[in-house]
Amino acid sequence: MAYPGPAFREDRTDVLHAALQHMAFGLLVTQPESGFATSYLPWELDATRGPHGTLVGHLARYNPQWQVPAGGASALVVFQGPHAYVSPSWYPGKREDPRQVPTWDYLAVEARGTLTCFDDAARLHRLLTQLTDRHESGRATPWRVTDAPDDYVRETMRHIVGIELRMETLLGRYKLSQNRDAVDQEGARAGLAAAPTERERDLARAIAVAQSARQKSDQQEADS
Repeated sequence: MAYPGPAFREDRTDVLHAALQHMAFGLLVTQPESGFATSYLPWELDATRGPHGTLVGHLARYNPQWQVPAGGASALVVFQGPHAYVSPSWYPGKREDPRQVPTWDYLAVEARGTLTCFDDAARLHRLLTQLTDRHESGRATPWRVTDAPDDYVRETMRHIVGIELRMETLLGRYKLSQNRDAVDQEGARAGLAAAPTERERDLARAIAVAQSARQKSDQQEADS
């Protein structure tokens, strides 16, 4: 895949798995005969199955997107992280060269593979428990699936279908001002860090991670 360019491409599996677990919520895209279909849903990552791991989630039974052939169907899941407008006024380099324009930095991960479904009650119950426990962790009084009556949970499960995507390709699009020199990249980070929204500040933290990787790479080159 030619796009994204090398400066913005992230394909380290461990880095992308960490991003998937942090983002957790992704857009499922399939293309049945009727045209494109989309659903937004939370996912669990099973890193032990498949060349790049397997994403597991569930859809409402009334949602026809789960109705795939027995052998599965090609699908794409897109996870979007923080993103924000980057002002050229943040680049110190503009003082020497005014030929600067705005851009948009962002972090996203795309997973492509084969989508299949499952209807096993035990697997569904395990998935719901995993999703709940992960997102309730850290709360003072976390809610558990077992807090609801078991017969009610089982009845509710009749209205959902499990799905999983065996990831055949996993690609990160990390546009974090890496194409700028170190001074301008720091200008973008500082500008976003001082911005009013949490989304912008989250992006500033992502740029800081990219800066650290850049410094480590530069040091390794200097030592070699």
